[in-house]
Amino acid sequence: MAPNPVIVQAVEKLNYRVTVGDVATQAGLNIEMANQGLLALATDAGGHLQVAETGDIVYLFPRNFRNVLQSKYFKLQLQEWWNKVWKILFYLIRISFGIVLIASIALITIAITMILASLSDRDDDGGGGFGGGIGFFYFPDLFWFFSPNYNTGYRSHGSGRRQREKSDLNFLEAVFSFLFGDGNPNANLQERRWQEIATVIRNNDGAVVAEQITPYLDDIGETYQQEYEDYMLPVLTKFNGKPAVSPEGEIVYSFPELQVTAKQKNSQSIPAFLREFSWRFSKATSSQVMLSAGLGGVNLIGALMLGSLLRDGTVAAQVGGLVAFAQGIYWLLLAYGIGFLGIPLIRYFWIQWRNQKISDRNSQRQSRAKLIASADEKLQQKINFAHQFATNTVIDKDNLAYSTETDLIEQEVENSAKIDAEWQKRLEEGE
Repeated sequence: MAPNPVIVQAVEKLNYRVTVGDVATQAGLNIEMANQGLLALATDAGGHLQVAETGDIVYLFPRNFRNVLQSKYFKLQLQEWWNKVWKILFYLIRISFGIVLIASIALITIAITMILASLSDRDDDGGGGFGGGIGFFYFPDLFWFFSPNYNTGYRSHGSGRRQREKSDLNFLEAVFSFLFGDGNPNANLQERRWQEIATVIRNNDGAVVAEQITPYLDDIGETYQQEYEDYMLPVLTKFNGKPAVSPEGEIVYSFPELQVTAKQKNSQSIPAFLREFSWRFSKATSSQVMLSAGLGGVNLIGALMLGSLLRDGTVAAQVGGLVAFAQGIYWLLLAYGIGFLGIPLIRYFWIQWRNQKISDRNSQRQSRAKLIASADEKLQQKINFAHQFATNTVIDKDNLAYSTETDLIEQEVENSAKIDAEWQKRLEEGE
C-alpha cells in the first residue's frame, strides 16, 4: 500500500526528523493515523527509529526517501505523471470556454451576415432594404484582447493615461473564472482547523482548557450544553487527549503525544480564531469581467437574432453551408448563450448567501477568542491548573537510548560511560 502523501509532505517540511506529534500537528491528522503512517513510511523508505530514554520515538528519514518510494511503488510514479498531465488538461478545459465563446460569436455573426446578404440579393428594389451591402450590421473588432499589451494598461481618450487593473489571468482564463469562479477558498478548512488546534495545544506545552480551543470550532452547542464541554470529544479522539478535573470541578485536557518533539521550537504564531475566507466572484479584473459579460450579451443577442432569421425554414436550405450548420446546432448555441449569462448570475447570489454564513461563523469564533483574551479570574484559575500538566520533551542525541541507524553493540560501546554513570546513580539512590 502506497504511503499517505500528506505524511510524506509533512516529513519533508519538518526536515526529515519527526515525532508522531510533529506530524499530527503539521498535517492535522489524528494521532493514530500519524503513528501508523510513520511506521509504514519508515518501513518502505528505509527510515530509522531513534528511541529516547523516556521511551518516546523519533523517526529519521533519508533526504532522498521520496525517490526510494517512487522506485518502489508504480502507483506513486503514475500519480506524479497524472498530476502533470492533469495540469495541462485542466488548463485546456479552462480556456476552452473562452474559445467556444469566440467561436460561437463568430459562427453566429457569419451566419447572420450570409442570411442578410441572401435577403438583400432577393430584394427587388436593388438599393433598398438590405441592398448596397450590409454596412449597418457592424460588429466591432472583438479580438483586440489578444493584444500582447492587454494587461499593461491603455491610454484613455482625452484624459491622460489610466492604469488597468492587473490580473494573473489571460482573457481565456478570465472567461472560465467569470463563469465558474476560482474554486473553494476554504477547500483545506478542516486541515487548517486541526493544524491550528494542534498548534494551540503545542504552544501551551500540551495542556489546555476548552475555552482555548473553542475559537477554532464551529457549533459548540447552546449555552446550557457548553457546560459539559462535549465539543472537546473530537479533539480528544484525534490527538489522544486525556481529561483531568481540578479541585473546583473544572476540566482541563493534556495531550502526551503533542508534548514530544524532535526539535526545540518557539511558540508558533497562529490566528486568534479560525477564519474562513469569503468566496470571490472572480479573480479576473473588473474590465475582464465586463468584457466577458459583454461578449456573453453579444452572443445571446446574436443567437436570438439568428433564431428570428431562421424561422423561415427555407432560408437555411437556400443559403446552405455554414448557415445550415448553424441551424442544425441552433438550440445548442442558444443554450450556451443563456447559460453563459445565467450561471454567473445564479452564482453571484449564491456567493452572497454563502459569504453571509461565513461571516456569521467567523463572528462567533472571534467572540470566543475575545473571551480567552480577557479571561476572568475563574477562567484564569482553570488555565493555571492546566499548566500543572504542561511539559515539553525534546528528543535530541543527548537523551537517546538507542537508534536503528547503527548496530546496538556499537551504540552500547559508544555510550558505555553514560550507561555506567546511570547505573551508579541508580545504585546510590537505592542505598
